[in-house]
Amino acid sequence: MGMSNLTRLSEFILVGLSSRPEDQKPLFVLFLIMYLVTLVGNLLIVLAIRSDPKLQNPMYFFLSILSFADICYTTVVVPKMLVNFLSETKTISYAECLAQMYFFLVFGNIDSYLLAAMAIDRYVAICNPFHYVTVMNHRRCMLLVAFSTTFSCLHSLLHILLVNRLTFCASNVIQHFFCDVNPVLKLACSSTFVNEVVAMTEGMASVMAPCICIVISYLRILIAVFSIPSVAGKCKAFSTCSSHLTVVTLFYGSIGYVYFHPLSRYTVKDRVATIIYTVLTSMLNPFIYSLRNKDMKRGLEKLISRMKAQMNMLSTTRANKICGS
Repeated sequence: MGMSNLTRLSEFILVGLSSRPEDQKPLFVLFLIMYLVTLVGNLLIVLAIRSDPKLQNPMYFFLSILSFADICYTTVVVPKMLVNFLSETKTISYAECLAQMYFFLVFGNIDSYLLAAMAIDRYVAICNPFHYVTVMNHRRCMLLVAFSTTFSCLHSLLHILLVNRLTFCASNVIQHFFCDVNPVLKLACSSTFVNEVVAMTEGMASVMAPCICIVISYLRILIAVFSIPSVAGKCKAFSTCSSHLTVVTLFYGSIGYVYFHPLSRYTVKDRVATIIYTVLTSMLNPFIYSLRNKDMKRGLEKLISRMKAQMNMLSTTRANKICGS
């Protein structure tokens, strides 16, 4: 599509995960289920942490923010994808594409920095337990969240401004299921050299900084744990980190596979790998953190019991009103 036509239409076409018509409805059902599980699971995590006094500490504070960010992260991508599964046109406006790209980068980076903050929290809890309350106080936790959000917004704005200066004339068909940076850059007729340099420098630094923070924190944790004389003590220390390490591996492993290679090598495999950190990780987080954490499991059980009790009270009240009338 020519440049003039693209400017007039102001839209892109999202290919999605499959172009075969017979795949659309099964994919719609699959991703709808995954999206609903993500919403319900992460919302339960947030509500359980907010309602249980025993979960009012920095680790669970960061987990509640992470769960909220995961809800936003998947909501940026999945609803539009679900609509396109049932639509023949599969279009997205230019402005909507940039907005989707912006918020995808924002919440993706927030996730990254929150995982780093959680690694710092585990380091302080294991290596400096007597000063944990003073070091990880509410003010510092709020500052870490504020920094994560502010930096992520500015980082994403930079990339959106660089994309917005490009011209598109060869095609308006995005070989992806959402407006990710690399597939959009591949459509540009103007030079993407600046975009690629920024992505490989500032972009890599913004991802590597929290990753390095996580690595250093866990190296210090390993040194501290190996100095614990009892096997039971070592297992207890490691158990508090296992959930976080699992999420970190899924998140950074898939991101590294997709983004840390040249734009010319972007293929359909990257499209499939993107599902891991856009949908799968956000869906699995509630299960990883609740099934392997006794306090979190107990908090969820209390929340569900309280919800059941309220529902029973409502049904009893309604029945009494019907009988009274």
